[in-house]
Amino acid sequence: MTLTVYNTLTRRQEPFETIEPGKVKMYCCGVTVYDYCHLGHARSYIVWDSIRRYLMWRGYQVRYIQNFTDIDDKILNRARELGTTMEAVANRFINAYFEDIRRLNVMDADEYPRATEHISEIHEMIKALEAKDYAYAANGDVYYRVERFPTYGKLSGRELEQMLAGASGRVDPENSEGKKQHPFDFALWKAAKPGEPAWDSPWGKGRPGWHIECSAMIKSRLGDTIDIHGGGGDLIFPHHENEIAQSEAAVNKPLARYWMHNGMVMVDGKKMSKSLGNFTTIRELLARPVDPMAVRYFVLQAHYRKPLDFTDEAIATASGSWKTLKEGLLFGYQHGEKLGFTNHANQLDQEIIQRFEQSGDDDFNFSASLAVLFELAKELRREANLLVHEGKTEKPPEVLFKQWQTLVTLAKVLGLEATVEEEVSQGGITDAEIEELIQKRQEARRTKNFAEADRIRNELQAQGITLIDSREGTRWYRH
Repeated sequence: MTLTVYNTLTRRQEPFETIEPGKVKMYCCGVTVYDYCHLGHARSYIVWDSIRRYLMWRGYQVRYIQNFTDIDDKILNRARELGTTMEAVANRFINAYFEDIRRLNVMDADEYPRATEHISEIHEMIKALEAKDYAYAANGDVYYRVERFPTYGKLSGRELEQMLAGASGRVDPENSEGKKQHPFDFALWKAAKPGEPAWDSPWGKGRPGWHIECSAMIKSRLGDTIDIHGGGGDLIFPHHENEIAQSEAAVNKPLARYWMHNGMVMVDGKKMSKSLGNFTTIRELLARPVDPMAVRYFVLQAHYRKPLDFTDEAIATASGSWKTLKEGLLFGYQHGEKLGFTNHANQLDQEIIQRFEQSGDDDFNFSASLAVLFELAKELRREANLLVHEGKTEKPPEVLFKQWQTLVTLAKVLGLEATVEEEVSQGGITDAEIEELIQKRQEARRTKNFAEADRIRNELQAQGITLIDSREGTRWYRH
């Protein structure tokens, strides 16, 4: 099957063809580092991480760049609140980003360029736009002349007349001074203000506008045209629209072949965001506690372009589903010795791989891929219960080994991993520990200490273990 991708620019699903065969140049807009990341950020970077992993699984060599915006009004305001510097705020929350996102098993990007590291490249791009009459200086500021770019609005589908200044809270509100020639022109360079960080430039001291940063970083790190430009759907306008206008006017080449955007995390029908105050940070969610892999499962169970509703019930459901998948992933570690797995060749089930790739190739429909893995995990859990209680499995060991290896391999493509050590450290219970508690319960019942027997049953029930008493003894099942 051919890999197809939905392209926001063309508004259709297209076959995926890279600029250079077998190689993918991919850029994702990173966070503005002034606070802790919330679940909306987690969704975005889990999505792009999973797409990157899948492309690698399909044989592509992926070069993945994700920036940090480390100069911005929000960062400056936070520095004032904390009585510190912009650089200190940025460094603090960049470190926090890595702490949080790595817990969700998001692989590090190949590079994390910062806006402040690319001031000279930003100057060069602005000068190129000036030379082509796409930019003009105005009292220390430099603006992009939107009306000069005939296809402005092609990504968002907006007509220029319909656009509202101030979209996403990022378009300059300063036209009261009459600097702009057109109300939708946007800042490429901002004149220095008292007490703010500033850099020398051909237009005087100042700092870059928001949009020019990504254009300059992409050109510097990946070249004029890349294969995939990703980001949240809230960045389509004005940020990505303006990136296109800047970059394509400067170099006369398309900025990206495929524009891809993830849907928003929703709370009570509204986008989760810091500006609305309805956000839950990654570290708050994990501290409840919620297993990081359950959060990843929660994100992947919805198609990446669709909205994702965040509720306590949804997280609880995802946690239960992850528990089932984790049991499947641990199957070989817990029962492999008994089944003689060390004697089997490392093979994968091609029929399951085909089903997994069929959905993955359909615009990265990982929710359907996840369903394939979930059904496989349930089969392995059933076989585990048979082995524990009847001493044998329905399927031969070589088949179970192939299924387990397939599950572990494909789950890793989606960044979902589990080890026995993690299971124990997170309070999971092993088969041996279950048997030991059952023996203690039987002793309690023999001595008529029924309160203790009930306590042990309830303790096991809380950990997902159901006990069934019969004349033959006590059987148990994970659920």
